[in-house]
Amino acid sequence: MIAHLRTFLGSDAGLKKRVMGVLGLLIAFNVVAWTWTLIVFHGSPVLLGTAVLAYSFGMRHAFDADHIAAIDNVTRKLMQQNMRPVTTGLFFSLGHSLVLVIATTAICVTLSSINGRFSSFNDSAGIFGTIISASFLFIMAVINIVIARSAYASFKHVRNGGVYDEDEMELLLNKRGFLSRIFRPLFRLVTKSWHLFPVGFLFGFGFDTATEVSLLGIAAAEATKGMPIWVILVFPVLFAAGMSLMDTTDGILMLGAYGWAFMKPIRKLYYNITVTSVSVVVALLIGGIETVGLVSEEFHLKGYLWDRINFLDDHSGAIGVLIIGIFIASWIVSVTIYRMNDYEKL
Repeated sequence: MIAHLRTFLGSDAGLKKRVMGVLGLLIAFNVVAWTWTLIVFHGSPVLLGTAVLAYSFGMRHAFDADHIAAIDNVTRKLMQQNMRPVTTGLFFSLGHSLVLVIATTAICVTLSSINGRFSSFNDSAGIFGTIISASFLFIMAVINIVIARSAYASFKHVRNGGVYDEDEMELLLNKRGFLSRIFRPLFRLVTKSWHLFPVGFLFGFGFDTATEVSLLGIAAAEATKGMPIWVILVFPVLFAAGMSLMDTTDGILMLGAYGWAFMKPIRKLYYNITVTSVSVVVALLIGGIETVGLVSEEFHLKGYLWDRINFLDDHSGAIGVLIIGIFIASWIVSVTIYRMNDYEKL
């Protein structure tokens, strides 16, 4: 798949230059974000672990159904208008991140003024937030499982010599994401990549995913300890760095995927199966750790399994590394399967 993307970009020198420029900018942003993190947290391994978690949450959030659907819809729409949108994912994630930075700042200012007064309320809010975020993840995992199964059924049909039904597949892909359905009319107004910035900003007001809830929880916890706001903002900046890197990469991959999927629909189907499946695995993982960790903490459960879950729950950096590992492993496995089965000849 990556090789075909390279071929697609290689056919247009101007497009390749734009892609390299955007990726270079994102790499620089990530380097600056992590340099800032290492400077302020160099003496605190715990906070460095929390920073890794915030970054991995941003990466995971880019695989949410709403992100995939929004970037997918706009990329496909602009390509049908003979455009080559390189920055759809970037502008969407920047608009989304702006809401989170504003919300984190507001929470820090509010909690700093009432530090230590509502500890029991914070404990109850933490339990409630965990239940809501885990429940949402499980629901979205179930929805994406249904979509992935349908996409795989279409993939098998085409692989076995059947006819690819473009309209049926479009209806299936448009079912991804709750907010993407609500704001679908907005996509008709998008005629350039930067128009996704306000769309991403509106999507950010949902705050209905575990990653955002968890990040705000991190900010709240550190604010009640008296940490300066400019230090706490490291967390949403890292979140934005991870999310923008994945969202932008997703948009570029979709650009390449649709560029050569116009000739072979099997490529488009395989790409969507991979992305949706990764979303399911990570959602179930995070939702499961949150749920089991909450049950273990509330009922004081002990044992090998509970201790392992509590370790992950207490060591945020371990979860972050695990999530990043899943991303890398899933794409390696996906590309390997694609090549071993020689799907390119279908």
